[in-house]
Amino acid sequence: MRHVTLFAAAAIFCLCTSALAETGRQPNIVLIMSDDQGWGDLSMSGNSNLSTPRIDSLAAAGAVFDHFYVQPVCSPTRAELLTGRYYPRTGVSGVNVRREYMDLDETTIGDVFKRAGYATGCFGKWHNGATYPYHPNGRGFDEFYGFCSGHWSNYYDTTLEHNGEATVAEGFIIDVFTDKAIEFITDNRDRPFLCYVPYNTPHSPFQVPDRFYDKFADADVGMRHRDPDAEDLDVTRTVLAMCENIDWNVGRILDTLASLGLEKDTIVVYLSDNGPNSWRWNAGMRGKKGSVDEGGTRSPCMIRWPGHIEGGKTITNIAGAIDLLPTLTALAGVALDTAKPVDGRSLEPLLFGENVSWPPRALFARSTDGSRLSMRTQRYRVYPDNELFDLQEDPGQRHNLAQRQPELYRKLAAQLQAWRDTVESELTGELPALTVGYKEFPSTLLATQDADLEGGIRRSAKSANATFLTDWRSLGDRVVWELDVKTSGTYEMTLMYTCPESDLGAVVELACDGNAVRRKITEAFDPPLRDQQDRILRTQSYEKLFR
Repeated sequence: MRHVTLFAAAAIFCLCTSALAETGRQPNIVLIMSDDQGWGDLSMSGNSNLSTPRIDSLAAAGAVFDHFYVQPVCSPTRAELLTGRYYPRTGVSGVNVRREYMDLDETTIGDVFKRAGYATGCFGKWHNGATYPYHPNGRGFDEFYGFCSGHWSNYYDTTLEHNGEATVAEGFIIDVFTDKAIEFITDNRDRPFLCYVPYNTPHSPFQVPDRFYDKFADADVGMRHRDPDAEDLDVTRTVLAMCENIDWNVGRILDTLASLGLEKDTIVVYLSDNGPNSWRWNAGMRGKKGSVDEGGTRSPCMIRWPGHIEGGKTITNIAGAIDLLPTLTALAGVALDTAKPVDGRSLEPLLFGENVSWPPRALFARSTDGSRLSMRTQRYRVYPDNELFDLQEDPGQRHNLAQRQPELYRKLAAQLQAWRDTVESELTGELPALTVGYKEFPSTLLATQDADLEGGIRRSAKSANATFLTDWRSLGDRVVWELDVKTSGTYEMTLMYTCPESDLGAVVELACDGNAVRRKITEAFDPPLRDQQDRILRTQSYEKLFR
């Protein structure tokens, strides 16, 4: 391993397989995932605070999985969706500082469909590794436009990346991702394609265009969280506007499929990555994002395939993100050829059959540090700390039955513990080095969020994602990246910096394997933070432009 280190005196661094489409080709796949949108953040769920007709139309024209489950936070759910495997098996152990990196020996949905001859594209938030081949272009996606971080600090006219190269996105970020997805669909309309659209809203920062926000700025929020005192109505209003923006953009994708004559040839899937990111109406469920309760893990999920999947079908069997890879390969007639066994089941029998024989199963939720777990069966949710709830009789999880039904609790808790022992035995706790020097991907961004900090340097916010580094005041302060260099040779390094006039003359040293180069900062560059677009005061870092 090589260590790249920066020193400074004073600087601020910052089918069913036979049910193929009528054209005779395999069906296209459009997989849309929102970020921090709860089960209750859709009008189809009964929320009259907002209107989401285009997302709701997927349910009317397709199948709804009414009890669909994901993990409590972002990168674990994304890893499960991509691999069909529970996230602790994939190397993912967190949401930042390289804990979100997914092991390179995992097979992704991009790999599977690309091998089957599909054009593959990802447009939005990746959050499973940034350096190639952890990068989407190394995980089976021919096209990537978006960002690899856990969240982004600015949603307007921001700098994103296209296949590893920085690019300025003009406009609101979700609109831009949709533009790029539509462009990809249009360019590949004559061949099967997998279009993965992982939107990054209503995740904070709470920014949304006026045309959506104006409707909610002074709106009366009629449907509230079960504990109204815990709800911040200004956050709720902004989130509702962000959800309606998502709906408008989903409609743009659906309209594109219709205008190109691809509607009947395309499977469209919609889901979210975890529960709501604030206390707001969610059908009275307990918990939100970050919790292993119903409210933190239950997600909307709809699958539409006109002419194949019956419209208006509601499926009450529990299902989860781990099921989407085996389901979509089965529907498309694509071989589920993965290096490791998947944990998910194909949901194809439930989509096409009536009175299907469906063996009992359980789904598991785990916080990234392993301190909180739960198991969801068709009827119950159980926790290791003597909690048991009957979700059929008590969907709000208000009545703990563990003492009243001790035998049932012990049986289910033992099943949960067995799963925990199995998956946690596969956790190594080792963080990957950053991979550099691939001819397929000649440029590598060493992001501040992936660095180890020594001395008094701090990040611009508590969460490492999308931050810059500041308070670099001592000669002993260092920023360290551990590298795994694929190809030895001479590398060009570019440092992005800000520096006020008062700190001109600061010297920055780059060291690797005992060799070092120094450069003096001779030009000041210290623009203000880009903080004009927020509807709600944030806790994350603001964007700052660098030279």
